[in-house]
Order: sequence, then C-alpha cells, then structure tokens
Amino acid sequence: MNHSVDWVQLIIVTLIFGAVTVMGFMAARWRSSGTLDNLDEWGLGGRGFGTFITWFLLGGDLYTAYTFIAVPAAMYATGAISGFFAVPYTIVVYPIIFIFMSRLWSVSHRNGYVTPADFVGGRYGSKALSLAVALTGILATMPYIALQLVGMQAVFETMGLGGDNLLAKDLPLLIAFAVLAAYTYSSGLRAPAMIAFVKDGLIYLVIAVAIFYLPDVLGGWGSIFDAAEAKLTATNPNTGRPVGAFVPGESGYSAYWTLALGSAMALFMYPHSVTAVLSTKNRNIVRRNAAILPAYSLLLGLLALLGFMAIKANVDVRGLDGIPNPQLAIPRLFDQEFPSWFAGIAFAAIAVGALVPAAIMSIAAANLFTRNIYRDFIKRDATPAQEAKVSKIASLLVKLGALAFVLTLDKTLALNFQLLGGIWILQTFPAIVVGLYTRWFHRWALLAGWATAMLFGTLEAYNVINPATGKHFGGSLANIPFTDTQAYIALTAFALNVIVVVVLTLVFRALKLPEGVDSTHASDYRADQGDPGVKDLPELLDEGGPSPAKS
Repeated sequence: MNHSVDWVQLIIVTLIFGAVTVMGFMAARWRSSGTLDNLDEWGLGGRGFGTFITWFLLGGDLYTAYTFIAVPAAMYATGAISGFFAVPYTIVVYPIIFIFMSRLWSVSHRNGYVTPADFVGGRYGSKALSLAVALTGILATMPYIALQLVGMQAVFETMGLGGDNLLAKDLPLLIAFAVLAAYTYSSGLRAPAMIAFVKDGLIYLVIAVAIFYLPDVLGGWGSIFDAAEAKLTATNPNTGRPVGAFVPGESGYSAYWTLALGSAMALFMYPHSVTAVLSTKNRNIVRRNAAILPAYSLLLGLLALLGFMAIKANVDVRGLDGIPNPQLAIPRLFDQEFPSWFAGIAFAAIAVGALVPAAIMSIAAANLFTRNIYRDFIKRDATPAQEAKVSKIASLLVKLGALAFVLTLDKTLALNFQLLGGIWILQTFPAIVVGLYTRWFHRWALLAGWATAMLFGTLEAYNVINPATGKHFGGSLANIPFTDTQAYIALTAFALNVIVVVVLTLVFRALKLPEGVDSTHASDYRADQGDPGVKDLPELLDEGGPSPAKS
C-alpha cells in the first residue's frame, strides 16, 4: 500500500476544489434580491428555485459523499441487506413525497415557515412540540454532516495526504472545512445550489466511466459477481456465520424491507431535505421533481455495484493505522484501477459531493436553532436581520461540532451513531406528515409518543453489539419485541410511537385537555406561488368565508 502523495491526483482535486470555491463565493450574487439579511434569502435561496435547479439541489442534497462511499462499502463488507436496500428505498420515497411534500410547501409558503418545526408549532400551537422536532432535527443532522467529512478524509488519505502527527493527518480536512464554512456563511443556500451542478456532473461522469471500464479490466460481470458471492458466503471465524448476504435469504426478508421502508419514510423528515423543498418557487416543482428524481436511483444502483468490483479487485482497505476500514474500498478501487488523472477527477467528485450536502445540512440545522430555539425561547422579538445573523453563526458552530466529532471519535463509532439519525428523525413523522392532513392527534400525545420512541429506539440501538469490534451501537437491526424477527429499529420505534399517540389522544380528548390553537387555515395547504394572503381568497376557503389574518 503506497502512502506517498500522488501529485497528479492532488493537482486535479485542488484545481476542481478551487473552482468550486470561487463558485461558492460568487453564488452570493446569483439570483439574489441584493441582500441576504433574512432567512428566506440566506437560508432558502429566496424561495425562487425552479425545476432544473431543484433537481440538482435535491440530488446534491440526498446523494452525498457518504452515499458514494458508504453504500458500496456496505456491499463490499456485508452485501445486499446492509447496502442494496438503499436502491428500493430511494424508489419508494418519491411517491411518498409526491403526496405530502407539496402540502408542506404550500402551508410553509403561505405562513412564512422556514423549518418543519415552524409548521408543527403553528399547526398544534405547541412550542414544546416544535422544540422537540427542532432538537431531533439538529441531533440527527450532526453525525450526518460529520460523515460527509469522513468521506473527504478517506479521499485525502488515499491520495497520500496525512502523516504520523495529528496536524499533518487532519490539515487537509481543516482547510476544506474552513473553505466550506466561509462560502456557506457568505452565500447561504445559493452556494450549494450552484455547486450542485458541478457535483452531479462529476459523479455522473465517474459512474458512467466506472460502470463500463472497470468490468472490462476486472474480467466481466460474471467474474465480479462470482468473487462477491465467494467472499460474502464464506464463514466468519469470529461468529461462525456467513460474512454477509450475497442474496438475502428468507431470514433476511424482514430486515431488508423494513430498512427500505423505514429509510424512505425518514429521508424527507431530515431538515436538509425540507430546506431544499421549501426553496422552490411553487408546489408543482416539488411534485415534478418527485417524478423525475428516481433517475438518481439508477445511479445509486450502479454505485452500489462498485462494492462488488472492489471485492474482485482485491483492494487493500487497511488505513494508515493498519486497521481494515471498508470506507476506503471505493477510493482505493479508483486509485488502483484508474490512471492517476481520472482517479483525481473521481476523488474531486467525492470531495465536492461532500461539500454540497454538508452546506445544506448545516444551513438547515442553523435555521432550526434560529427559528425554533433562539426566536421562540431567547429573543422573541428578533428582527429578520438578527435571525439571519444568528443562523449564519449557528451554521459555523454546527460545522465545527461535526468537525470535532470526526477528529475526536473513533470512525467506527461515528458511523454507528449516524445510524441513530434515521431512528431519531422518523419519530417526527406523526407530527409533521399526519399533521398536514388532520389535527386529530393531541399535541401532548404526540410529545409523549415522540419521547417514548426516542428512548426505546436509542436503547435498542445501543444494545446492538458489533461482533467484529464488540462495541455498542453496532447496527440498526434488532429483533421486534417478543419475536425472533429482525427489523429496522426506526420502524419498530415508529410503530410504538403511533400506538402511544393514538391511545393518549383518546385519553386526552376524553379528559378535554386543551388542544392548542391552529394558526393555519384549510386553504393554506393548497396555496401556490403568487397566491395572495388567505384573507384575500374567500373563494378558496372550505367555509366560503374570510379567514383570520396571519400574524
């Protein structure tokens, strides 16, 4: 394994990274009204993105550097259950968002909501429930941002950057972090929106070349699948069980489909997904993108197969510390099988692919802090300019926290903590999605269901032991209580959440406990771009009369 710097790769990555940085700063003037001193402009790009921009922005947001590395790494390490489930889940998710995301866009557009917690607070008249949604979003996003940096770190290490001392090892990541923080602070959501064009173009180029070139040099698809089957069906000497699952057997069916369904339900609960959706200029753009984004699922399927190619190529996945790290499988595959100049392009694609989602995630988390913690509990009379300033600073702190997460924690532990993200964020589904259609759930029941599911899901994940390392948080699958059937913990916790909410809603309604004031109106959920306030549209109202003015 060569640890010397590949200067051809480094020069290409530096040039592309430099071009992207310039674009990031220039984006402050792109489609701008002249000021970024409010969250609509800084945090949502002026709510003016069309179909074309949104397609790249959502693609750049949802298909991250971690996806580029972790999905094929999971295929490389354990096979289909932990890796290929990502393909059906990204197919299932788009019909789901086609149905409810346009309603969330409409009510947010009409009421000026910036975050999903804004909607929950307005719908249920509960700042406590809004705070729970905001804290969950920030909590679930932090390790997600960290893993974008882990992806960049894997690329830097493969190129030979690093050393025995801490500064030399982490200096490239610190520089990349500083650049990301600077142009995100300066340009807001416009920066990742502009860079997403470059990111998606690079990734499509790399995957297209890899899917045609690598099978040819590795002996064909038959040879690749034979090598993967041999590795994954071999017995692990530590556990006495197969290393992985080349094709899931009957015992793996429940794990596979619950991972796919639970992940699909959770994906657009993440605040960065909502941020990208709310940046569009009308609700039809949301639906149109839900119809065309499955094109990325084809890309993801091809991407997953790179893990099997890494098995066939017999790549060395040992890190600088000599410990095997499957996250290095794809960077090492590109380094080993491609000429240096094209490997440099591939590494730039991964690095830029980390910058786009990391920027959007930090903006989304910062908006949650600003709107649902700072404004609701610290400074209730904050001006739009003050909100924007606080959000900019918060975005820096979020990225700094993610960087500290990467630099101080065991990478395996960081990866396992990220699994909690899906478990946590799915528990906001009843309040957000169900709330778009009905207020039958009682606000206090929603809060109790959320708390119960968060505690249950976290404890279940903690009790999963990684057989290779002996560490807690070793996976996201566990037996459904009182059964021998394995399932995604997030979906099991979600089922418990719904049961608690339904039972307590019946109890609280019977006791006639206060339900809170709904500040939204029936017509809000159908509003489109250019619609004036509800009070000016009596013909749209279910009641046929004027609506109360919005505050």
